[in-house]
Amino acid sequence: MGVMYACFKIADDQAMLLLDLKDLRSMLSWMGENAKELRNDYGNITSTSVAAIQQRLLVLEEQGAENFFGEPAIELEDLMTTDEDGLGIINILDATKLSSRLYATFLLWLLSELFEQLPEVGDQDKPKLVFFFDEAHLLFNNAPKSLIEKIEQVVRLIRSKGVGIYFITQSPMDIPENVLGQLGLRIQHALRAFTPKDKKAVRLVAETFRPNPDFETKTVITELGTGEALVSVLDAKGSPTPVERTLIRPPESRIGPMTNKERKQTMMCSDLGDKYIESVDRKSAHETLKNKAEKLAEAQKEAEKQETSSKKKTGGSGRTRQSAGEALMKSAARSIGSQVGRRLIRGILGSLFGGK
Repeated sequence: MGVMYACFKIADDQAMLLLDLKDLRSMLSWMGENAKELRNDYGNITSTSVAAIQQRLLVLEEQGAENFFGEPAIELEDLMTTDEDGLGIINILDATKLSSRLYATFLLWLLSELFEQLPEVGDQDKPKLVFFFDEAHLLFNNAPKSLIEKIEQVVRLIRSKGVGIYFITQSPMDIPENVLGQLGLRIQHALRAFTPKDKKAVRLVAETFRPNPDFETKTVITELGTGEALVSVLDAKGSPTPVERTLIRPPESRIGPMTNKERKQTMMCSDLGDKYIESVDRKSAHETLKNKAEKLAEAQKEAEKQETSSKKKTGGSGRTRQSAGEALMKSAARSIGSQVGRRLIRGILGSLFGGK
């Protein structure tokens, strides 16, 4: 991923925002066209590497990434609001149409931003923010080892910021062991064992709980009825308590998805509906590079006119000195590749590919 690091470094040095996929595509295309001029400052940039990344971007676009990234970006404060009674507000992200890798990347970006922005608070009676990730196995399916390690690190450290993380899935085996080991509260509903593979899974799940001398965990897991669960929490010293069999209070909701009409009504009633409904496409890397290309094209056209006019006047067919237009283009190319020290400006896509 050296080319990607170089891409963001060049964008930072040139104070060009990378806010969406078209910015990234334009930046990569320009890097490929100016690889020779950039080599001394940013290393070797091969056309093969650039083409491979462009192909991956096409895959992301097909998965809906182009509509997912951009502006306005999510402001973390909007996720931590309360109502007039001081009660927390539930925010729902509909990720049903996102690929598993895009979903995992968004999770990583969101937790990383929270970790960077929130102050250390230690153990609190009530968290500032709590995340529930449903169908958690989608986060880790085919995820690269580096991404899983990063998620583990962030999950481990985010607790000190007053943020709670809950992964919801049918079996704890869907979550990597290193990530599972960072979770304190565990609620396990019934598992059925019909095959040798099922029995092995039940045994492994039972071993993740601290034993209770009053019953055998692996047996109780298969006997739990509707509304029953095995629960283990952390005590005052941060150690897991022995697993207990308990009843779960039914939620005050309905079973089944909301209709499209209900979804639109809910979004319209939201205080944040107007804030995020309209996308913003401000000047960023794509527009900046497009303007540069147009100016260079104009300069080249003017140089060709001057050359043609000079030949007509002199009757010659060749020349030994470069035109003013060529000098301008070469100077601009060197300038783009060598300016260093401007302030760092990084957009949403910086977090995405930097996380990878």
